[in-house]
Amino acid sequence: MKNYSRVFKGTAFTSKSPTEIHILKDYLFCIDDIGMIVKVIAPAEQEYNAILKTYENKVQTLKEGQYFLPGFVDLHVHAPQWAQSGTALDIPLYDWLNRYTFPLESRFSDLDFAEKVYREVVSTLLANGTTTALYFATVHKEASLLLARFCAEKGQRGLVGKIVMDNPDQTSEIYRDADTQTALKDTEDFIIAVNELAKTTKQGVYPVVTPRFIPSCTDEALKGLGELAAKYDTYVQSHCSESDWEHGYVKDRFQKNDAFALHDFGLLREKSVMAHCNFLHDDDADLFVKTGTAVCHCPISNAYFANSVIPIAHLHSKGVEIGLGSDISGGFSPSIYDNARQAVISSRMLEDGVNTSLPAKERGVPNSRITINEAFYFATASGGESLSLPIGRLAENFAWDVQIIDTTVATAKLPIFEEDLQDIFQKIMYLVRPENIIEVWVQGEKVHSRY
Repeated sequence: MKNYSRVFKGTAFTSKSPTEIHILKDYLFCIDDIGMIVKVIAPAEQEYNAILKTYENKVQTLKEGQYFLPGFVDLHVHAPQWAQSGTALDIPLYDWLNRYTFPLESRFSDLDFAEKVYREVVSTLLANGTTTALYFATVHKEASLLLARFCAEKGQRGLVGKIVMDNPDQTSEIYRDADTQTALKDTEDFIIAVNELAKTTKQGVYPVVTPRFIPSCTDEALKGLGELAAKYDTYVQSHCSESDWEHGYVKDRFQKNDAFALHDFGLLREKSVMAHCNFLHDDDADLFVKTGTAVCHCPISNAYFANSVIPIAHLHSKGVEIGLGSDISGGFSPSIYDNARQAVISSRMLEDGVNTSLPAKERGVPNSRITINEAFYFATASGGESLSLPIGRLAENFAWDVQIIDTTVATAKLPIFEEDLQDIFQKIMYLVRPENIIEVWVQGEKVHSRY
């Protein structure tokens, strides 16, 4: 018998496929000292009782009404924007950025202010079940490093990008990089510093090359960032074909869509995640598949700023990797549960249509809807695949990143009355609130507890 650091016992839900949930009733999950799932054992297996007996002092057993879910992967968070969540979501994107967002982000030159916001956003996401987050920071190198350090300190798997914004034609003088060379040097310094921090961080922190989006960057900066991504084999993140305005701006500037422009600069690669992508054409999607680039679907934010509903089912059918993102604060909620719910709602609206002046058969886009099972897959297993990391599944050789859900919490009790486990899973996905998330573990370490 192998030597396990901890053993967990309980019923778990994890993705079997994009459309199927694997229900593991009363299973054992055996974890090693680096926080990986070494063994998953069903009650009928011969060693089940032997392990319970051998590790009786190291077994954590769930109570009635409690369940394991994989930790969520949030592929698009603007960490500084936590300070403006819930503000000005009724104005156009261009105005929202210039009147609210950029002035706020310019304040992160103040490290005391950055510390307050960044500590809180990491803790808030953990409390909402997000164990891995892909963060945009700001143009400020030191504040961006502070965010990476807080992820390391609080135990969240953080992928952090120092934003680059050097284009004076599209960025305010109050908030942009001093010049292109400074932007590139600060990015390289940031990559080196985060890679050094990662050496002492169990769950992993990662630097991310982050052109905010094409409008905010000069050609020289985009080229230099692509070269840095290749030199250090880093992750890359940006916004891509998000709205009518951004999509149109890039076409006017380069006479091609976002995807091909980004690719020309070396910014579409196996470790690339592009947020939104509502206006991707089929040839753009094919390029994403060819390069291994993932799409981050931000359904709440899209409802406010994207001018469309992304055909997520179609993109997935073409083989594009899909994950979910909260897009704080274009999305008001830090909860991936809320975004999974909205992903289902938006897909159904796209399929059925919204313009009642049209006949029902002409109103929507056929075969656009997704199920809650698929939304859960995007939030977990597919999010892990998008980052090429062994996360998002409760299976052997994956990290022990879990949420423990208690459906019996007095202030947030779920209406469960003798349903089967498949129905209980759906109720969890649609009804869970932060009060129900009683523990969160990342890489075998407890990082959040309500008790």
